[in-house]
Amino acid sequence: MGSVQIVTTVLAAAVTAVAVWLAVRAVRQMVAVIRLGQPDPDRFGDKGVRTRTMLTETVGHTRMLKWSVVGAAHWFVMVAFIALSSLVLEAYFEVVDPKAELPIVGGWLPYGLVTELIGIFGFVGILVLIGIRLANRPNRAKGRSRFTGSTMWQGYFVEAVVLAVLVVGFFIRGFKVATDHFEYPVWATPVSHAVGALLPNWPDAVSVTALLKIAISMTWLIVIALNVTMGVAWHRFLAFFNIFFKREPAKPAGSGLGALRPMMSQGKPLDFEEADPEKDQFGVAHVEQFTWKGLLDFSTCTECGRCQSQCPAWNTGKPLSPKLMILSLRDHAYAKAPYLLAGGGKDLTGEEKATAAQLAHMDVLALAEGDRPLIGGADVGGVIDPDVLWSCTTCGACVEQCPVDIEHVDHIVDMRRYQVLIESSFPSEAGVMLRNLENKGNPWGAPQNTREDWTKGLDFEVPRVGEVDDFEYLFWVGCAGAFEDRAKKTTRAVATLLNEAGVKFAILGEGETCSGDPARRIGNEFVFQMLAQQNVETLNEAFGDREPAKRKIVATCPHCFNTLGNEYGQLGGHFEVVHHTQLLAHLVATGKLTPVQPVDGAVTYHDPCYLGRHNRVFTPPREVLGSAAAEGLTEMPRNSERSFCCGAGGARMWMEERIGKRINVERVEEALSTGAQTIAVGCPFCYTMLGDGVTGKKSTGEAGDNVEVVDVATVLLRSVKPETTAEREPAASGA
Repeated sequence: MGSVQIVTTVLAAAVTAVAVWLAVRAVRQMVAVIRLGQPDPDRFGDKGVRTRTMLTETVGHTRMLKWSVVGAAHWFVMVAFIALSSLVLEAYFEVVDPKAELPIVGGWLPYGLVTELIGIFGFVGILVLIGIRLANRPNRAKGRSRFTGSTMWQGYFVEAVVLAVLVVGFFIRGFKVATDHFEYPVWATPVSHAVGALLPNWPDAVSVTALLKIAISMTWLIVIALNVTMGVAWHRFLAFFNIFFKREPAKPAGSGLGALRPMMSQGKPLDFEEADPEKDQFGVAHVEQFTWKGLLDFSTCTECGRCQSQCPAWNTGKPLSPKLMILSLRDHAYAKAPYLLAGGGKDLTGEEKATAAQLAHMDVLALAEGDRPLIGGADVGGVIDPDVLWSCTTCGACVEQCPVDIEHVDHIVDMRRYQVLIESSFPSEAGVMLRNLENKGNPWGAPQNTREDWTKGLDFEVPRVGEVDDFEYLFWVGCAGAFEDRAKKTTRAVATLLNEAGVKFAILGEGETCSGDPARRIGNEFVFQMLAQQNVETLNEAFGDREPAKRKIVATCPHCFNTLGNEYGQLGGHFEVVHHTQLLAHLVATGKLTPVQPVDGAVTYHDPCYLGRHNRVFTPPREVLGSAAAEGLTEMPRNSERSFCCGAGGARMWMEERIGKRINVERVEEALSTGAQTIAVGCPFCYTMLGDGVTGKKSTGEAGDNVEVVDVATVLLRSVKPETTAEREPAASGA
């Protein structure tokens, strides 16, 4: 060992020792913070499924590859980060001896070829990612970027380190080529040989360059160890765990979509008959009341902004950015952690847990962070502004797009639950809706004895449960389908089509009440449980002793479809629930409904969030429209899993939209840009929102009189029975 090697070895050992010590300390700190969260025992089952899902999403890059170029570039960089770590390890041998290689694989031709290719593609990949970050950097002139609010220096730093490590790696190999200590042939390692042809024959250069590679790598480790909230770096390790512990690992995408998590206290669903606000947790009032998985979510955020770029609230000028909300919660959790770990915190009555002596010895900044309200405006120093909380439509676009499976919607609803149930703090107009649900069983406050009025004027009898027993499907009409004028047209169209196809169905009539979706999404779990338990009892009685597979329900409202099918099981109601577009597609495919006259004009389809993104029903509505529309289907730019929300979900249907551009207007403009005369929907909420948007555009001359919004069922009915539906429906009418 020469003098150069002695120096490089000592320096490499020293910087590595410091980096490892700091990294171990950082990991222990992160684990301590995550363990502050509440229990979540359901995350540990189905380990085989979880492992397969984690490997599929990480190695297969299934989320990122939805973004084509950036996904492919990120995959190569990820592979380079993992695979070329072996070359960093090899550098520790090279600082000692410039001729050294890794044991076993060193000098093995396949190893040399694979690492060369990974280095080349990783180099190209990181340049692509750097270019994308620069092209999308926040800029007032360009408006909002998906990187707005991200800590940009951290992204630039990580990318620069990856680029530097790859470049230095080729220089190490190049110096080995120049000193004739490189065993791989030119065809297997062309870049290394090309670099070597330009370098001098300096034997000690290998050790010096290897030291540089170690120094760059350890500097990266030191920097991230000193910045435990640096998600753009830490996600490389945490993503594996966050994906493994996703809520529903068997789902192909959207781990937090479909059913909401029930209201939890101490790791168990809250029983409202025995619950006590002084002993049980009602939603989330403090950051430590999130589950440990929630705190892991916050720590894992990569700040990529994919959630932000898809969020309808953010895209229409609202204060909600799913990314910025998660970052705020993350920074607050880590700033508050010293106070919590020292014994501080509030109990469920709001009393301080720590003694005066403990408080006296706590860090002043941590104490100040401990006093910050989780929800509150700038005047009270709140972590999350109320306008952020109430801007959410729970559309799930953020969860769908997140590459590391953060469950934004669950966290938002948990915070809403505390605000509604304990603080009674929510938009005033939503209070009318909640009172109507409690007193009338529907959000409009319509009399219960008018639930069957939609049946009047039909040329056939609509059977009721109790009057008939041999029905195949229970037709769940829903509140909108029973009381809202536009939605009643859909209800009548579906009933007519089912009757035409000879499907045996029955309705509950006055026995039906609201599914509870608006109450649950706004955060009033108590009202949801009240309505849901009543409905479960009614439905169980209606189906009698039928086995679950024969307890079939068809619903026209995706919110009812989702609640009955995904959430009633939490309360003992297990049913086979289909959306009306699924049933109609089946009836057309089996020849029980035959379109005889195609509907003229271009048709575009708006994917309802709770049908498409939440429940993956994309194809059936398109099959129905394809069979009934003369010109086929013209897709909007944002469709299927990337469909843009109508603005009504998350109980936003009953809240005024006072900030920014109206979400429904944004969506209507996109629909009109296709040139379609018919905007087809599969949801009564979407029907109302897009219908109102089209009416507004007609009043300003931005939409022609021939443009209308109708349900998929109406389009099919016009094709199956054109003589009964010759008239055009207006885009909107009074409720």
